[in-house]
Order: sequence, then C-alpha cells, then structure tokens
Amino acid sequence: MSEPSRPSPATPTRGASRTQPFHRGHTDDLMAFLSASPSPYHAVATAAERLEKAGFTQVDETDAWDASSGGKYVLRGGALIAWYVPEGAAPHTPFRIVGAHTDSPNLRVKPRPDTGAHGWRQVAVEVYGGPLLNSWLDRDLGLAGRLTLRDGTTRLVDVDRPLLRVPQLAIHLDRSVSTDGLKLDKQRHLQPVWGLGDDVRDGDLIAFLEQESGLTAGEVAGWDLMVHSVEPPAYLGRDRDLLAGPRMDNLLSVHAGTAALAAAAGRDLPCIPVLAAFDHEENGSQSDTGADGPLLGSVLERSVFARGGSLEDRARALAGSVCLSSDTGHAVHPNYAERHDPTHHPRANGGPILKVNVNNRYATDGSGRAVFAAACEKADVPLQTFVSNNSMPCGTTIGPITAARHGIRTVDIGVAILSMHSARELCGADDPYLLANALAAFLEG
Repeated sequence: MSEPSRPSPATPTRGASRTQPFHRGHTDDLMAFLSASPSPYHAVATAAERLEKAGFTQVDETDAWDASSGGKYVLRGGALIAWYVPEGAAPHTPFRIVGAHTDSPNLRVKPRPDTGAHGWRQVAVEVYGGPLLNSWLDRDLGLAGRLTLRDGTTRLVDVDRPLLRVPQLAIHLDRSVSTDGLKLDKQRHLQPVWGLGDDVRDGDLIAFLEQESGLTAGEVAGWDLMVHSVEPPAYLGRDRDLLAGPRMDNLLSVHAGTAALAAAAGRDLPCIPVLAAFDHEENGSQSDTGADGPLLGSVLERSVFARGGSLEDRARALAGSVCLSSDTGHAVHPNYAERHDPTHHPRANGGPILKVNVNNRYATDGSGRAVFAAACEKADVPLQTFVSNNSMPCGTTIGPITAARHGIRTVDIGVAILSMHSARELCGADDPYLLANALAAFLEG
C-alpha cells in the first residue's frame, strides 16, 4: 500500500483527523527549523525567511507604516512580531495572537571569554535561565549567536561542529556521585574546554569567530553568544513515534505558529492573525524584546493607527482580541508519576495541552478554555489538560504577562514533553503537527 500524502510543512491542514497517520513532513520540517536555529537570533531569521516565502514583507520600526493589507513582520534582536491584515480590515478589527518565545536555557559567553588553567584553554560562560546543568556535561558543543560590528551592524555566527565540551569529573575522583547525587558549582564546574595551551590571551575566541565569519581582525565590537549541542534532532523509539532534539522549549511553538500564520495569510478573515515570538522568557521577559516589554503593544497600536484608527478603535480591537500563549508543558513521566497531579496525566502524541493554574501562573480561565477547545474541535485535534501537583511549585509563561500588560484575554497551551530545560528534550512526533493545526484554526477566528 502506498504511503498517504503528507501536508506541506509550511501549511497545516485544517480538519486533520486524530486517526490520520503520523504526518512526517511537518515534523521533518520542525527538525530542520531546530537545526537552523541555535540561538534566538537565528530562530527569528529562520521564521522570517519562511514568512517571506509566504508573501510577508519586513517593516522597519523607524519608518511610517501604511494602511496596506497583507502580511508584515518586525524583527528586533531575538524577537519577531508578524501579522496579516485582510483586505478591508476595519481599524477596530480584533487580533488573534499566538505568543511564544525564542530563547532556551543554556550557557552563554561572558564579556571576557578567554580563560583556562593547567594547560587547558577554556571559554568563560554564564548560566542563562534554569537549565538542567547535568545535561550539558560530556556533550559536543558548538557556538552560535550574534556579533555586533564596529559600524553598528550585526552578523549571525554559527560554529555547528564539536568545538567545546564541559568534561565531568571521573567517578574515580567522586566516588559518591551515584549515591549522593551530582553537585555542580555554576562558577567552577561549567567552563568548557576548547583546546590546549598555557598562554591564554584575551581576544582569542573573538578572533577565531571573526575568522570563521570572514571578518577582518578587530571588526567585532560586541557579542551575544551561546553554546548548543551539535547532535541533530532525531526520531526515537521502535516506531519512530518520538522526537528528541534541542530547544523544543520553545522553538516547537515558534515553528508551529509560523506555519499557522503562513496558512492564514490570504484568507478572508474576521480578525488579524498575529505571531508574537519573544526573547528572554526564561529569565523573566523584562527586556525590550521580552513579553513584558513594549514591543507587542507598540506593533498592535501602530497597526490600528496605520489603518486610520483612533484610541477608541485600539481599545475596541484589544477588547475583542485573544492570545494563545503556546509553550511546552510536562508530559507525565513514567519514572516519576507521583510528581504529577493524579488526575491529570498528559501523554505524548495525545494532542496539545491546556495549562491551568488558579494562582495565575497560567492565564487560562473557563472562557479561555472554551476558545481553545473550539479551535481544537474545528481542527479535529484532541485536547488534554495540565495542572500541577498541589505539592509542587508551578512554572509560568508569557501568558499572565501578556494578559496583564495588554488587557487581552489569554489562554496558556502547549505540547507535553519530557526532559524540559535539558540540552536535549523529548516529545511525541505527531504532537507538533496537531498543535500547528489547532493554531491555524484559532488564527482563522
């Protein structure tokens, strides 16, 4: 029997049945997206490239915006806001927003990166966010991010080959590690090695990156660099029904949101679909590119004003708007089931999860649940619910921040995964496709 046709990875198929076979094309495309996006700066560049192919055009924040319809996007650092204005949209037309974040917990290069001891050359790094530190040990690491040149322009850099390694102490020198647990000092134990030599000179790492990027010596004036695992994403399991890969928290949602927005473009919609991919969620969102910054509000307001709207129109548009804050959540762990709520056990490949916390760590309420349930029903996608065990602290997302900052009804959703905040995470291989279809149905209003 021939294999069923696959939907285009860039355009989720509306009405996808939960009984349909695993849609390998979409997940293959997610794997390519993860590999192309080792930093937030690469992630938004990759998403922008895909939106360009769908007919979107970049607008500059320093330019005057016009009332033209069509797809548009703004890039700022590691953040992207993209939206599609249907033909004839009124100034008070409400927005349908998919919110996500581009950053992941990792190790980031310090301002003076060159260090070392006892014949080892090392790179000085700082811990970003809340990574599972042990997952970065004994792993082949590359280096990626953004270089700022002396003329103020930026250049993306990606050394995607084994360059660094954080070596773990041998068990012979730490006999109790298997019984008492691994204890890591963030300052002393996480500095990766990248060569041999006693002569550690300031500027060696940046000079190496200048050479890698085809730049002249001394051209780089600043940098935002981070390490990443060079092991590519891969299908896992007897039936290849699992996906292992880096940065799925939360590039999985950025990829699904990009695909859903591209699918919505060109349709006659009653709303304006938006993708808001923010940076710095993992350390509180308080930056000019984070969800707690002014970027989204500024874009929405300028879109209203560009179409001839007033403050009254802006208020009407936001009052009728809805945001899905899409971020990964916790699948029930087979080895630690007692850590989960006993009546809420989200499973891999069980469809997207609705995330609920009555203490407002998630923004979902009953009316928000109805919105997402309707989108899942429209797309024929199964829906699960996540709530934390009462004895365990609950994480949070950009959802409550978005709701409080903009007064927009917000619903927290996502895909259930294992190994969250590891250098390599695990999810069901068809959940990304199901999420993208639910988001596409939501963006259509």
